[in-house]
Amino acid sequence: MVDADSNTPKITLHWLDRSRSQRILWLLEEANVSYEIKRYKRDEKMLAPPELKAVHGLGHAPVLTIGDRPIAESAVIAEYVSDHFAPQLIPQKWKDGCEGKLDGETESWMRYRYYMHYCEGSLMAMMMLALIPMAMKRAPTPFFLRPIVSRIAAQLHAAFVVPGFATHLAFLEAELASAPDGGPYLCGVHLTGADILMSYPLLVARLSLDGPGPLNKEKYPKLWQYTELLETTPSYKRAVGRIVELEGKYELL
Repeated sequence: MVDADSNTPKITLHWLDRSRSQRILWLLEEANVSYEIKRYKRDEKMLAPPELKAVHGLGHAPVLTIGDRPIAESAVIAEYVSDHFAPQLIPQKWKDGCEGKLDGETESWMRYRYYMHYCEGSLMAMMMLALIPMAMKRAPTPFFLRPIVSRIAAQLHAAFVVPGFATHLAFLEAELASAPDGGPYLCGVHLTGADILMSYPLLVARLSLDGPGPLNKEKYPKLWQYTELLETTPSYKRAVGRIVELEGKYELL
């Protein structure tokens, strides 16, 4: 692990349970950098505690502080950490002889840039939509209203969540099939920051609050194999192990 000297600002990960924060913990482990974890707990309504607003005005997690500077948004954090500590997580940008030219970027780098934004834009928006009907079914409701609420939740799930996830998962299955140099990662042969960001929504897609999620081995074999590959990465295991050591368990949802 890279140890910080006396002139290097302290790195602190502000980690919220059952959140996207775990990806940043994995990122820091993969970057082999010295850091500290400050943990926060969701309340009974699954909301982040107000203490996080003292770190960053939006009160969201994850946030990485470098000394006194807060860095928010997962993709920004991933790019910052990769730039400073883990350049191996960034694919080669230019094709040989095409440096600085329009359309001179490698396929791996273009995918990397795309997935850094797709993950937090299109895919996580779908993930948040999926949580709404699940939360509706779990919310405290008078017994005489439960059948109505359950029916509305089921209709939302069938009308928006099921077809939405099917579109995204089919797209990603095809992307893995066409990965540069045969993969096995989304951007090619090597693990990138984009794979680390993509890990959370895809691992969650294997689950739901009520059982198995939309991502299954039979329908999406390449995606399933990809998520298993991510879980076997030594730095991923170390990140999970740190939370188990601190919290006693690790939960995605």
